[in-house]
Amino acid sequence: MRKSFDELTITDDYMFYRVMENIDICKTLLNIVLHDKIGTITDIQLQKTVTDAGNAKGVRFDVWAKDCDGTIYDVEMQAINKDDLAKRIRYYQSAIDVSVLEKNQPYEDLPDSFIIFFCTFDYIGKGLPVYSFKTICTENTNIQLADGITKIIINSKAAEKEESSALKNFLQYMNGKVSDDHFIQKIEGRIKEVKMSEEMRREYMLINSFERDARNDGWKAGIQEGIQQGIAQGFADGIMQTAKNLLKIGLSVENIAEATGLSREEIEKL
Repeated sequence: MRKSFDELTITDDYMFYRVMENIDICKTLLNIVLHDKIGTITDIQLQKTVTDAGNAKGVRFDVWAKDCDGTIYDVEMQAINKDDLAKRIRYYQSAIDVSVLEKNQPYEDLPDSFIIFFCTFDYIGKGLPVYSFKTICTENTNIQLADGITKIIINSKAAEKEESSALKNFLQYMNGKVSDDHFIQKIEGRIKEVKMSEEMRREYMLINSFERDARNDGWKAGIQEGIQQGIAQGFADGIMQTAKNLLKIGLSVENIAEATGLSREEIEKL
């Protein structure tokens, strides 16, 4: 069952990316995980979708950030263990590479990337709070392949084992414990701002409606109803707002164009 808007916490997708759109919070959390290695964040995109690889499965990233060095950070919150995280990370990495390397660009132009999953469960099952993975040589594990890829899976269930107090506080916060830590209080403040926003409340309800109708009645019925809801709820431009929300929930450009009557070019501009 979907939570009501007022019940949302940092471990819920919608609230997580709304909190992380704050550049200071995003940078601070990345620095907590990566030990102060992050430069200036130059770009944050929420629910970024990659759907232009022919008939391949599309990808929707919770939080896509880029720093001044061009390094890309995909930051995800995962509250349900679907037992597919390893292969999912593999696919996300391929989607990142395809989306950033244009035709005729050399492979060395691929930026470094970090895929970070904050999980409320121990996917690896070894009891560590943080699992970091790089590409290493099987024959000599001291040899690392310089492919620029880092994958990190974080396990909030092992919060008590984390040595970094800042990360420990955040993992405990994921588990429902609110401390007086300055960073945690800053997140709490942002969550209160989000919950006070009527626009975000309507957006969350609209997204929920789309997803529920898509599951129960097929995506076309849900989209058509969503268009009417978007207009009725007072969005400045119901059709365009609906198209934006459909992009957020991962529907393809082609399906959105068919349902809304917008052209592919108009949707891609969003």
